[in-house]
Amino acid sequence: MATILTVFGTGEGQTAKIADSITEEFKARDHKATTVNVAEIDSELNLDEFDAVLVGASVHYGRQQKSVRRWVKTNRDVLVRKPNGFFQVSGASGAKNEEGLSEATGYLDKFIDDTNWQPDRIALFGGALRFSEYGFLKRALLKFIVRNQEFEMDESGDAELTDWESVVSFADEFAVFVEERLGEAVEAA
Repeated sequence: MATILTVFGTGEGQTAKIADSITEEFKARDHKATTVNVAEIDSELNLDEFDAVLVGASVHYGRQQKSVRRWVKTNRDVLVRKPNGFFQVSGASGAKNEEGLSEATGYLDKFIDDTNWQPDRIALFGGALRFSEYGFLKRALLKFIVRNQEFEMDESGDAELTDWESVVSFADEFAVFVEERLGEAVEAA
């Protein structure tokens, strides 16, 4: 059993939903998993108490949350000593075309450059467009931005771009990676 910390930043809640789903998968594999919003991290949180760390961030207007970037920079030296990973949530990641994937990868590359951190495992997930919750200007701007993308809307006009099977698959792959890394560390000791 590993102790896994998932730290995330969220703008509208979709990254929190994804982080919670990943944590539930870790728990289903009998790991002790903790999920914390970076905006609510207790200064007493000790990363050395965790065997592995997963970081998640959403992208708004081309960048991940400043708080997530700052947290990664502050904790980079600890992160690189443990099995670690990063997942990014964005509308571009949910696009069903090469242009969207290229855009999402560009956001990721910028994050890696900004933080000087190369995560062991990386996933890109589509976010959600909650048009029913946006004001007129934001709704108009986002509809303009996504005008050429194909996605399904519900009755309220909202669209969830998250591929939940991919989330579960990434959680399982990350858990196996952690298990293998920790198994190697135990055998080497």
